[in-house]
Order: sequence, then structure tokens, then C-alpha cells
Amino acid sequence: MSSAVVMVSADRSVCYVNPSAEHLFATSSRQCLGHHLSALLGDLPGLWSALDNALANNWSHTGQNLAIKRPNQPALHLDCTASPVDLPPARLLLEFRPLDAQLKVAREERLAEQQQANRELVRNLAHEIKNPLGGIRGSAQLLERELDDPQWREYTQVIIAEVDRLQDLMNRLLNSHRMMHPTIVNVHDVLERVLRLIQAEFPNITVRRDYDVSLPHLTADREQLIQAVLNISRNAAQALQGQGSITLRTRAARQVTLSKRRHKLALELRVIDNGPGIPPDIRDTIFYPLVSGREGGTGLGLSIAQSFVEQHQGTIDLESEPGRTCFTILLPITQS
Repeated sequence: MSSAVVMVSADRSVCYVNPSAEHLFATSSRQCLGHHLSALLGDLPGLWSALDNALANNWSHTGQNLAIKRPNQPALHLDCTASPVDLPPARLLLEFRPLDAQLKVAREERLAEQQQANRELVRNLAHEIKNPLGGIRGSAQLLERELDDPQWREYTQVIIAEVDRLQDLMNRLLNSHRMMHPTIVNVHDVLERVLRLIQAEFPNITVRRDYDVSLPHLTADREQLIQAVLNISRNAAQALQGQGSITLRTRAARQVTLSKRRHKLALELRVIDNGPGIPPDIRDTIFYPLVSGREGGTGLGLSIAQSFVEQHQGTIDLESEPGRTCFTILLPITQS
């Protein structure tokens, strides 16, 4: 079932949670079973009273816009329908529906269309810019040969160096849509590669592992995944300005919808840092090309990361506040 279902006894002890509920509440059956429902939902006195009435009178109850607050995670806003059942020890079946699920899908589709249009525009501009750069560089080289004064040659060297920098920028823009070369990939090998690169470049930053080693392998382009996670991690490291920590976390996500397809199992990969957070005025456009929250940044790293993730039929999302920024990548896992 795609719906999140929880069954409880008369004293509101949890008897059963389905995989969708495990994913929704970021928990497992083992952690829930036998515990009071408040361990899952927090303190909701109004709901407890309504459930008691539903049980006493053998009727259904629907609670709307319940705010479920969880430590170190965003609040959930849910509708809940409670129905009496006679499946001892279960006495109530609770079905939870996230209010923002459809809104999130619509928003993702709208943003994907906008970003695709922006990327096409930037790629077309990159083509138009790249062509005359070759002529400028060649002319500067010819001019350099005609100049006898070393002081004037310094100016031509500046022209050539800046043209090379622009050509590198244009190549990065144009290569973000290169063809995939999928293979069987262990995601933790990818993360270990990223970890070594970040530690070499930013030796004073702590990089922590939080892996679910039971995850199966992916069918993916290894180099694209490395580049995507490296771009996000490097972006986090630069925001930390030499001090702080980055956590690379993997978990299994169940019953998720990616690219309008329902998947029983997906990889949830999180890159979490304890930096200052992303400025609110650019959070909605942070994945757009040439948008950067850092002085001197090109604004390409996150755009390229998103492009690579989308080519894998996955999604990338952002949650940010001062002291905690979390990029979450979801990738489908095909089970054999």
C-alpha cells in the first residue's frame, strides 16, 4: 500500500506499521512495536481524546492537519483517519496522508520545467560564447609573437588565461548533459571516494560516515554519482569556511514516488553540514545555473549535481537553517 498505516491496541500501543508508515515517520517496525503511539506522533492530546471516542462508540474519526514534530527533522503535516477493527490485539487502524505530498509533486514538476528551460538557455548561450573565444585566444597568441616588450606580453597572457577560464566554464555547462554509462555501483564506494577528496582539499573539516551497509547495489553512472555528491559536499565545505563537520548518511527509503513512478525501494543519501545555512532569498533557485550564495562562486556545482541526479530518475531536495543544511538525494533501486 502507498498509504501509511498504523494499527494500535485499546491502550494505544502500536501493533503494526506498514512500510509506507516506516518511511513516513523515518522509523522501523522494530522500534515502534509495543510502544505507545505517542512515541511515533509526539504529544497530541486532541487526537488521543478523539481515538478514545472512536473506540468507545465504534465509529470512525478523521483528524485534519495534524502537526507531527520530530527532533532534528522537519515537521509533518498529516490527515489521519481512524477506523475501529477487530483484529486482537489491534483495535484501531490509523491511515495517515501527508498534506504536502501532492503539492510537493506539483512543485517539483514546475521547478523541473523551469530549470530545464534555464539549462537549455544557458547551454545555448554557452555555445554562442564558446565559438568566439577560440578566435580571441588565437588572436592574442598571434599578437604576443609580434610584441617585443615583455610588459605588453603580460597583457596578452592575461587575455589568454581569462579566455581559458571562460572556456573551462563553458565546457562545464555543456558537459552536464553527457551520456550516462551505467554499471553496478556500490554507493558506499562512491561516498568513500568523495570523503577522501574532501578530506584532501579541506583537511580541517570533519567528515563523518553514517552508512546503512545493508543497502543493495545501484545501477548507475559511477562518475556522475561521484561528481554529484562531490559538488554538494564541496559546496558544504566551502560554506563551513574551514571549520565544522559534514555527515554522509545513507538509508533505505520505501514506497517512494520518483519521476511519477512508484518504487518499493530507493536509496536516501543525505549530505548534512553544520554551517551557517543557505540564504533564504536564494533557496528556491539554488539549483539554477549561475546562482551562488558564495562570493566568487560559479553557481554550477549544484546545477550539475541536480542534472546528474535527474538523469538517474531521482530527486534532490534541500532543507536549510542556521546550523544545519541537508541535501537529500533519492535514487531508485531496482531489485532483482
